[in-house]
Amino acid sequence: MSVSSQELISRARKAVREVTADQVHELVPKAEHGEVVIIDVREKDERRAGFIPHSVHIARGFLELRIEEHVPARDKHVVLYCAGGNRSALAAQSLALMGYTNVSSLDTGFNGWKRHNLPIAQERELSADQRDRYSRHIMLPEVGETGQKKLLDAKVLLVGAGGLGSPAALYLAAAGVGTLGVIDPDVVDASNLQRQILHSTDMINVPKVESAAKRLKGLNPDVNIIPYQDRLSSQNVMGIFEKFDIVVDGTDNFPTRYLINDACVMLGKPNVHGSIFRFEGQATVYNYQDGPCYRCLYPEPPPPGMVPSCSEAGVLGVLPGIVGSIQAMEAIKIILGKGNVLSGRLLMFDALNMKFREMKLRRDAHCKVCGDNPEIRELIDYEQFCAIAA
Repeated sequence: MSVSSQELISRARKAVREVTADQVHELVPKAEHGEVVIIDVREKDERRAGFIPHSVHIARGFLELRIEEHVPARDKHVVLYCAGGNRSALAAQSLALMGYTNVSSLDTGFNGWKRHNLPIAQERELSADQRDRYSRHIMLPEVGETGQKKLLDAKVLLVGAGGLGSPAALYLAAAGVGTLGVIDPDVVDASNLQRQILHSTDMINVPKVESAAKRLKGLNPDVNIIPYQDRLSSQNVMGIFEKFDIVVDGTDNFPTRYLINDACVMLGKPNVHGSIFRFEGQATVYNYQDGPCYRCLYPEPPPPGMVPSCSEAGVLGVLPGIVGSIQAMEAIKIILGKGNVLSGRLLMFDALNMKFREMKLRRDAHCKVCGDNPEIRELIDYEQFCAIAA
């Protein structure tokens, strides 16, 4: 028995659960945190006119093929919407046949959302030049246009424009991370050039942040560089960190590492950490998705004179390039929401023997800053505890 398209739509709208624009509006904060998935089943050209904030775009023709990628759990709360409510009703019926048990459709679609004057998000459009520059990213299913737009909208702070900060900054800028903050109080010295590849001979005695900004802008004019020629301290750290999504720790002294860690915990920012010494390096991500922080591994700074700096012990110039590149990779994975981030894992690299080892890290429930009952609630400047000159 054949039915008309209108009859098919009418049956679908009666069979599925429909929700109002106001009800979906109340779910938007939950969608932001992943508790609900709001899916826009319109075509790409329709989405350019605006969309419901924090909604995922899967065109109707690809819904059944891609839904499991975005919503693997069949009992997840899913809300579908189209322009007027017809396509989303048909889509909801299809998902029910696939075993999804908590699916609803926006009754008036996006048109009704607009009539209610509810918030509308606009999708960033890549220019022709950007499509060309980032073409190898866009080819990757794990990145695509959506991921590249996430990179362009991201804000990453690099603490230190030295050995680790140099490769991290170059690769983040090349990847199209839209805003890069760089904080470093020093000027370029000839002894830096063996490993700090952001800088060049003609930049000796120039502030590192100025040298970095010039180099990064030359690499990618898309990137907004925010330089801070200042020393990080308990007085300025919160004001700087709160402007960024991710902090990349490229410092070489313990006072700043503890300051970065504590500020990241208090502000809820991921801390992409790297460290180097002679021929060995380490990388991990602290304070990410309830993972451990730096103090979970090292509760207190070492005694004065216990650990020499790179200027005292030396470092192979290539080593920070490897570790800094790993830091850039981890920051990009966090931005894209892809892959297995180095949270709860400490990656150790031995350059002389070309070996990587991994050590599991666990959050310490008794940690003084990220534990269940934190003792440290104010920032501390640890200069007096460390023999390394700030």
